[in-house]
Amino acid sequence: MLQTRQNRNAAGYPAPQEADWIARDFRFNTGQVMSEVRLHYRTIGDPSGEPVLVLHGTTGTGGSMLTPDFAGELFGPGQPLDANKYFIILPDALGAGASSKPSDGLRTRFPAYNYDDMVLAQHRLLTEHLDIRHLRVLIGNSMGGMHAWIWGVRYPDFMDALVPMASQPTEMSGRNRMLRRMLIEMVRNDPEYRDGDYTSQPSSLRFSSAFFALATNGGTLACQKAAPTMKLADEYIDDKLAQPFTLDANDFIYQWSASRGYNPTPGLGNVKATVLAINAADDERYPPETGLMERAMQLVRNGRLLLIPASEDTCGHGTNGLARFYKRELHELLRTAPRRVGE
Repeated sequence: MLQTRQNRNAAGYPAPQEADWIARDFRFNTGQVMSEVRLHYRTIGDPSGEPVLVLHGTTGTGGSMLTPDFAGELFGPGQPLDANKYFIILPDALGAGASSKPSDGLRTRFPAYNYDDMVLAQHRLLTEHLDIRHLRVLIGNSMGGMHAWIWGVRYPDFMDALVPMASQPTEMSGRNRMLRRMLIEMVRNDPEYRDGDYTSQPSSLRFSSAFFALATNGGTLACQKAAPTMKLADEYIDDKLAQPFTLDANDFIYQWSASRGYNPTPGLGNVKATVLAINAADDERYPPETGLMERAMQLVRNGRLLLIPASEDTCGHGTNGLARFYKRELHELLRTAPRRVGE
């Protein structure tokens, strides 16, 4: 049931409306079929506005994009994605938030979904439920950025503009893949995990999650600024470990495992949308010195890469959550990208 709030928040954009939709007979990449898959989503603005799809990162939700540094910089009056003009859709990805996921009851019997399944779920939500056949822009962060690349390859006529952030359209490899694999193995090999039939969350879950975040997010200069002494570094860790923790181990393993097989590179020539890819120079997961992103962008017919310079004010992989670094370029993209409806 749709939950409606008419008030506006401090950022000046309409309060989100939340709802669920059931996708019937959902077929996964494994060939398995679930008779019902629940997809939770939020919308902001009037449905008559130009549609915009916003996709979140791993272990996040659509609600995790509603921060002052992102939504507060983009969705308000006169801002690039002004909700008075656009109809903004923020789904919880398959396997996350209030959408169907292993912790709902199936545990490890839940189909082993991948990014293709997650994008299919988003596409079905838009076309079968919201009756949307074309987007003005699709913007995704981290995992959402990888989903954006898949959207561009698989549904090239579906959007005018594509903004994949904190991501690459290349095979999961290098340190990024290595650390993801270690993250999964640390939880899976915890005796408390019990092959997914635990009665309480394995103690390794909190520590492995915090370790991965510190190793692959935050930015070298920003971390040094935040903790220039051993005492401050230890206090920083103590604070992180003391924060509320609500992750589920099976959900966590499925979420981080879902990137297997991801590699849009062979299909980049299919992308028709105007592409603004946004990465940070201090992104620990996608370091620009590999040259992978530059080579991939050469395959995109109408795209450019915005590389945000590293500084004490950026935060590595998390920089793309700070829309102040790219809101001007996003505004220009939306001003100039051709509308391709009807092609």
